[in-house]
Amino acid sequence: MRGIQKISWGLGLSALVASGAWASEAPIKPKVVLISMFAPEAQHWIERLELKREIRVPGLAAEYPVIRCNDREVCLLTTGMGQTNAAASTLALALSPKFDLRKSYFLIAGIAGISPQHGTIGTAAWAHYLVEFGTQWEIDSRDAPEGWPTGYLGINTKGPNEKPPLDYKTEVFELNPKLQAKAFALSRNVALSESKESVAWRLKYPKAPANQPPVVTRCDTLAGNTWFSGTRLSERAEVWTRLLTDNKGTYCTTQQEDNSTYEALLRASREGLLDIQRLAVVRAGSDFDRPAPEASEVDNLLKYADQGGFVPALENLYRAGNPLVQDILGNWSAWEKGVPET
Repeated sequence: MRGIQKISWGLGLSALVASGAWASEAPIKPKVVLISMFAPEAQHWIERLELKREIRVPGLAAEYPVIRCNDREVCLLTTGMGQTNAAASTLALALSPKFDLRKSYFLIAGIAGISPQHGTIGTAAWAHYLVEFGTQWEIDSRDAPEGWPTGYLGINTKGPNEKPPLDYKTEVFELNPKLQAKAFALSRNVALSESKESVAWRLKYPKAPANQPPVVTRCDTLAGNTWFSGTRLSERAEVWTRLLTDNKGTYCTTQQEDNSTYEALLRASREGLLDIQRLAVVRAGSDFDRPAPEASEVDNLLKYADQGGFVPALENLYRAGNPLVQDILGNWSAWEKGVPET
């Protein structure tokens, strides 16, 4: 312990980690770190990229206690689902002396609910803004004043259409637009998959893009531990995204973890352990966030699995995300110092 203390006086945290002073061997230097939330999201990456090496990292979720890597310098973290798991697991990796992440690119790839205004089941969307939905005031909608569409409003505001002060510092994050543009350019022409059930379900919607086959697109993602569903709450998600991004963001996918994962990476980035500008996020729609016209709001939530989007969304995460991964690996001299020009 004394030896480590002596080293730490002369080295910053990033240098200590990079030096391997806390590790029994040289740290792993992945070119790409994939971040999934639960086993099905991870499986295609594990199998197709042959992520056979397992590295146990203290602080990971008990269900997913290892980082998986291959010999091409790709590693995968499975955080566990929800905000708490995402933040804790991501920070555990970021602080681990077993890894040197200073030049690593990070790709969050997970399934999500999707708005029929901007996609369909299976659509893969690269995000620019990460917006936190749960950090709001709420009263029971039955007690809301006349004219309020829901019981939600920003903390320390007077109504649902007022932008709140961003006191939590995690309400909205902007990803590197250059990396988003590059990821989209590499994947935009990828053919995405569907199931018989998802094709039938999307045809219930009267307008494009909801009733069209899935494609790769760009729009923003909303995080919150409460899995919401229904027209009014989804419309609130649209308003909330516009408020927090000063009308620059477009809500299209909903998930639980991304703001939490970002904050954990951001804290490590501030210590020089990694570069937050090397993070990309792709989410694939596994179910619609609201029903088709005249369909049941309740069934849209309780029978979400009937939409048939789970398996296609998992496949499409790989199809949309892998071109970025392979371009980084195949052109490392161009990527090593930062995102190359599109």
